[in-house]
Amino acid sequence: MIRLMDVCQTFAGRSGPVEALREINLDIRDGEFVAVIGRSGCGKSTLLRILAGVLTPTRGRVLIGGDLVTGPRRDVSMMFQRSALLPWRSVLDNVLLPAEIYGWKRREHRDRAMRLLDVVGLAGFAKRRPHELSGGMQQRVALCRSLITEPRLMLMDEPFSALDALTRQELSAELQRVHMEHSATIVFVTHSIDEAVLLADRVVVLSSRPGQLRTMMPIDIPRPRSLGRNAHTETVARCSAALHEVLVDDPQPRVSPAVLRFSGTDVPVRRF
Repeated sequence: MIRLMDVCQTFAGRSGPVEALREINLDIRDGEFVAVIGRSGCGKSTLLRILAGVLTPTRGRVLIGGDLVTGPRRDVSMMFQRSALLPWRSVLDNVLLPAEIYGWKRREHRDRAMRLLDVVGLAGFAKRRPHELSGGMQQRVALCRSLITEPRLMLMDEPFSALDALTRQELSAELQRVHMEHSATIVFVTHSIDEAVLLADRVVVLSSRPGQLRTMMPIDIPRPRSLGRNAHTETVARCSAALHEVLVDDPQPRVSPAVLRFSGTDVPVRRF
C-alpha cells in the first residue's frame, strides 16, 4: 500500500513562492495501475518525484508499505519521457545497469534481463547499441531496466509521449501485458486521456496549479484494452469522454461525489 497524506509542495520563485501541490491524500493498492492526468503545470511530475523520494514534500508524508519515504528506495524505479540509455553500453548492459549500481552480482541477474528482453520482443537485440534501435525499441529497453530490480513501485513520467501514435499503442499493449505478468504497482503520468483509460485501474485527475486531487475514476474494463474495434470500444470511449468533460470543466475542485452519465451508461467519478 502506498499512502500520501496531506502532501503539499511549494517552490521558491523569483516573484515569490509557487505552490505546486496542495493537500494530496491518496491511497494506492499493491498491484494497482494508477494514471495521473491534468493540465500542464498541475504538479504531476512533482508528485512522481515525491513518490520516488528525490523530493521531500514541504508538508505531509508518503508511506510505502508502512515505511516513511525519506529518500530514493531500491524497490522503487522510475521511467522518463526519454529512454536515457547509455550509448556506449549494449542493450543487455543497459538493462543490467541498476543491478551494477546496487552492487549485485551480474551473473545472477543476467538470465532475468534476457527474459525481460524476450517479454518485450527484443530477445535478438541484447548485443546491439542504443543508436541501432528505434525510439520505441529504446523505450522497451528502458522498461526492462525499470523491471530488472523487481520493483515494488514503478513510476512512469510520460514514457511514450515522444513516440508516434502507432508505437505508443504498441507499447501501451506491451505495458498492459508486463503489468499483468509482473503485478508491480504503477503510477503513470500522461497528458493523454485515451492512454490513461487504456492502461489504468483508476485515473486520478489533478486540478490546475496548485494541483489538488479533483477526481478519481475507476476503469472497470477487462484487459487487454485497445482503441481499435473490440467488445469494449464503446465503454473506453465513454470513460474518455467523461474524463475530457472533467478537464474542460471549471478548474476549481468540487466537494460532493458525482456520477457522470453518457448515453444512458453511468461512469462513476468521485469528485473532491
